[in-house]
Amino acid sequence: MIQSSTMRTLRAIPPFLLWLALPALASDHTPPPVQPATTFAAVEVHEDEKVAIAVEPYDTRAREAIFRIDYLSHGVMPVRLIVTNNGDRPISLRDARIVFLTAAGDKILAAEPEDVERLMSQKERQGSKIPMPGPIPNIKLKPKASDKDVEADFDTFEYQALVVEPHATRAGFLFYDVSQLDSPLKGAKLHIVKLRDADGNELFYFEIPFDKYLRSKSSQMN
Repeated sequence: MIQSSTMRTLRAIPPFLLWLALPALASDHTPPPVQPATTFAAVEVHEDEKVAIAVEPYDTRAREAIFRIDYLSHGVMPVRLIVTNNGDRPISLRDARIVFLTAAGDKILAAEPEDVERLMSQKERQGSKIPMPGPIPNIKLKPKASDKDVEADFDTFEYQALVVEPHATRAGFLFYDVSQLDSPLKGAKLHIVKLRDADGNELFYFEIPFDKYLRSKSSQMN
């Protein structure tokens, strides 16, 4: 592991029907369609090396509805990584090191499933210590997330492409423990090193500010 016919179909659906279908689509636990890295706000393009890499945090409850787990409530930030190779030869991510670099300069490595499971257990233990009032009628509690759900999400969504073929885009998610950060994205970056070309030469490093995503998100809301 690493240290668009669907879109045409959706466009063909009348807007009001698509709106009604959103909850069902979100519950399918299906990765979003793969699009070139240059179509995202937080992107860095290396023209000489013909490689573009984008990041897309899933930082809202609505966006993370594609997963089986509410990762944000457990202090985990899902970050989608999109790698586009516009060159004529493959590039390798086999040795890549992809680090969440906080605004304070701390480095956070991508979490493994067991890391997420440990965080979930910690949250549940903390919750059990909070004194609760007597039984409240007619309220159904959401079932606890299971380790199997975590494993299934990693199998479905985790970035797994060790090679990006010529004129191709590969995408997937990395999960970062940001439980100790109040505003994890502000001033933070995704730092990517040790990508290699077909001859084994290391490409220039990528450092993509999450502020690019935050600015785009803010402009869409205004």
